[in-house]
Amino acid sequence: MAPDGPDVDSLARLFAEHRPRLYLTNAGLQNPTGATLSPAKAHRVLRLAEDHDVLILEDDTFGDFEQDPAIRLAGLDGLRRVVQVGSATKTVGAATRCGYIAARADWITPLVDLKLAVSMGNSATGAAMIHRVLTESNYRRHLDALRRRAADAMGLALRNLRRHGLEPWTEPRAGIFVWARLPDGIAAADVARYSLARKVLFAPGPAFSASDLGRGYLRFNVARCNEPRVYAMLDEAIAAASKEIAPEPPAGQK
Repeated sequence: MAPDGPDVDSLARLFAEHRPRLYLTNAGLQNPTGATLSPAKAHRVLRLAEDHDVLILEDDTFGDFEQDPAIRLAGLDGLRRVVQVGSATKTVGAATRCGYIAARADWITPLVDLKLAVSMGNSATGAAMIHRVLTESNYRRHLDALRRRAADAMGLALRNLRRHGLEPWTEPRAGIFVWARLPDGIAAADVARYSLARKVLFAPGPAFSASDLGRGYLRFNVARCNEPRVYAMLDEAIAAASKEIAPEPPAGQK
């Protein structure tokens, strides 16, 4: 990933080598990095998908956090080979487990059949609640307040993370996630393991990537980063990991 979207050259190599049928991505506020897709990258991704006959599943779950929405693959493509999914679970309530899907008209009936076969139904109460929130309540005013709170939490988290020795990979334009690099040599898995034993949960980079690129990164939810205990545990875990990788002193020295 880059701050303006996927590394398209790497994506092209992967498409050519593995011949995938489906590419899953976030166009806006990518999870875990917070990156936002640029128009130039969007056009290149769609061109690659066309050349390699790849379908795209665009997850727009975090889209409502954007005041000014970035470009979306589904909009550019006109839903020809892009299927977009999203939900209000991040802005209304996670327990509702209710979302939407936008796709070509001739794909909808098979998708509904597949959904019913996999889930055996859905929560009518959750669907009715979300429908009422979107159509009868003051959802736009709610979003405005939520975005302001998220922006304040983002600014505070960025400052605190830098103060404690971590460097944000990028400054997201909106949303709730920060992808931050630990001091050199510190493994995110070691920090997460140490903290979990002390009942503080951090999200280590390897949980989000099959490669080793996330080894030195943690993902932070800014809504949960306002507690001093988070940074106290972070300092303690980094110090413990630093001791483990410290070089042994030369023979005869203490």
